[in-house]
Amino acid sequence: MTTRATRGPRRRTVVALAVILAVLCAFVVRLVDIQVVSASEHVQDSLNVGQLGSTHALVGNRGSIADSNGTVLASSVTVYDAQLSPSLIMSLENDENDPPKTSWNEAADQIAAITGQEADDIREGVAANLESDPHSQYYQLKKGLSTEKYLELRDLGLAYLAMKPRETRVYPNGAVAGNVVGYIDNEGVGQAGIERMEAECLAPTDGERTYLRGKHGQIIPGSERVVDALDGGSVQLTINSDLNWYLQQMLAEEAQKMGAKAATAVVVEVKTGKIRAAAEWPSLDPNDLSASTPEDWGTRVFGTTFEPGSTFKAITAATILDTGAANLDTTVTAAGHEKFPNGAVINDAFRHDSYNYTLAGTLIDSSNVAMSKFGTKVDAQTRYEYLERFGVGERTIDFPREGKGVLHPAGEWDSQSLYATTFGQHYTVTAPQLAGAYQAIANGGEKIDLSLIESCTLDDGTVVTPEAPKHEQVVSEGAADQVVRILENVAAQGGLAKQVEIPGYRVAIKTGTAQKTKENGGGYKAGKYYTSMIGLAPADDPEYVVMVTLDEPTRITSSAATASAFQQAMTQVLKTYRVSPSTVPMDELLPKFN
Repeated sequence: MTTRATRGPRRRTVVALAVILAVLCAFVVRLVDIQVVSASEHVQDSLNVGQLGSTHALVGNRGSIADSNGTVLASSVTVYDAQLSPSLIMSLENDENDPPKTSWNEAADQIAAITGQEADDIREGVAANLESDPHSQYYQLKKGLSTEKYLELRDLGLAYLAMKPRETRVYPNGAVAGNVVGYIDNEGVGQAGIERMEAECLAPTDGERTYLRGKHGQIIPGSERVVDALDGGSVQLTINSDLNWYLQQMLAEEAQKMGAKAATAVVVEVKTGKIRAAAEWPSLDPNDLSASTPEDWGTRVFGTTFEPGSTFKAITAATILDTGAANLDTTVTAAGHEKFPNGAVINDAFRHDSYNYTLAGTLIDSSNVAMSKFGTKVDAQTRYEYLERFGVGERTIDFPREGKGVLHPAGEWDSQSLYATTFGQHYTVTAPQLAGAYQAIANGGEKIDLSLIESCTLDDGTVVTPEAPKHEQVVSEGAADQVVRILENVAAQGGLAKQVEIPGYRVAIKTGTAQKTKENGGGYKAGKYYTSMIGLAPADDPEYVVMVTLDEPTRITSSAATASAFQQAMTQVLKTYRVSPSTVPMDELLPKFN
């Protein structure tokens, strides 16, 4: 029988136990919340407390740039700059109660064995650093360490050793297509060329590694959190680097032989509009910018604008034939020098009496006077619209710092430019614009927007391709085919027939000798020319357009200066792409005069 005296203490005991149990439950619930439910949150909070938390950036590599065959033109390597904290070294060394597992003397030996330095030099450097500043937290150990060396140093587990990742860009083929590839700055930002144009594709996404450290720098188990870095995408170009290399070597030789300031070559695939080569001299090696002058850091191929001169007589001929203003039998009477009714004076490059020129003869002799008379059979506004259709005044691929050229409205053409625009003056173009115009002529009048980028392959393997190029029928197929025939007669009957001949292939060409305008825009430079030659082959079934330019040649100042370079360039293109020789003979020669 339980008495009242015994019931009281018993009840108190039960209550006390219940309270203790409730408190224990509360602790258990809180412990589960801290260590399980909200573990990530609390670890993250702890990383920001005192000196226990560490966060290291995980650097993704910038994407690579490759040519059409997969040859790498630019790639990235992550290197590490190692540094020591002298004050922390001494703090740990002087801790008698809990000395480090590895003494500083031993650690210096281990570090030196990995970095390839002398251990004594490291110890002396740290000592000198401390002598000048007892609180020093920075001593540069070694820069540019490989990932392998980084991992070896990291495994030493030294709290006073830090390694900052840094990306370095490598261009394996040096100056091959260097002006197109471009370069990056010290911050890894693209400054020119594809490095700038495709910056979004190439850029990596950095990750991070966070953890808690013990007293001597050891990682506390379970505290490590990693967000992986993502490498940038890989860009594939349409350019063939082997062809580009050949053209660069050839241009260097030809430009110097002709005493020219610079030279360029552009190759366009007729059926696709793809740019297969964009070469120039002088060229840029992105590995060593200091080896080039700043004016060579960009690209003359896309950046230089010039009056196309007689090369654009083919575009005027296409306009005339497409509008029906004349045909291959139509003639005009033209002398080597004429004054027109509106007061304009037009001269040919050579003196001659009046000839009854056909349209073909006009291009074969490259007569400015005859072209003026043929061209003005089409009104100025219509000619302006055809120039627009062929791409004058519009960028081709939005390449960084790409020139746009100038095309004045027809209403602004004065008495002289009314005629000058028929033979490639009073407007400016870039080499790719001119190559794009000839692509349309070679392709039966269908102009395809030029392209330089094949694809961007992201880090996860996703392949992103550019929008399909725009196709536009700028002139009829018949008109385009007739212009090709005229250009083939220029190659066969012109004064450079022997120099541009490629055995086994029918070739169509046009030359251009453009006066260079003064920097202030006030007229032309005396005796200074920008010479060019552009052509397509095989003429019976055009596959490639090749254009070569020389800036201010001095040995030969006419377009003849480019003949050798063009012939070599086109020959190499046909070899590179194994284009079959022509099997259909050339049509009978067109008459120059009637």
